[in-house]
Amino acid sequence: MTTDDAELMTTVRSNLTAAMKARNSLEVATLRSIIAAVQEAQVSGAEASTLTDEQTEQVIKAQAKRRVEAAEAFDAGNRPEKAATERAELEILERYLPEQLDEAVLTEIVDRVIQEGGYTNMKDMGPTMNAVNSEVAGRADGRMVADLVKSRLG
Repeated sequence: MTTDDAELMTTVRSNLTAAMKARNSLEVATLRSIIAAVQEAQVSGAEASTLTDEQTEQVIKAQAKRRVEAAEAFDAGNRPEKAATERAELEILERYLPEQLDEAVLTEIVDRVIQEGGYTNMKDMGPTMNAVNSEVAGRADGRMVADLVKSRLG
């Protein structure tokens, strides 16, 4: 572990050690995938450096999205055991992400942003999405936000 790790990565590495001691192979594999993805992001950046917690969250969010997509693909391919594994990994990843807003709270935010911004039709979709996304700051699924905005503007 490097001494300049962001707090989130320090937590991930600490939890990896605990999972290894507990012989929790699923958690070990998932946490190792986080570390590998973060290291890859560090190396692929303009200059190799430690990611901030926010950047690390973005990497973990991308990992979580992949698990959701993989679980859906396994379900479609009639592979429920593989889908269950992907969902179990997703649960582990979600521990390191901000708590997601529920649909009722998100709907209130979308309605308020539309009213305050004076957005009235689908031509306002882009500015509405930007305003909502800046307010929810990663605490809501982009697809859910887009669907809500479309239903309110359409």
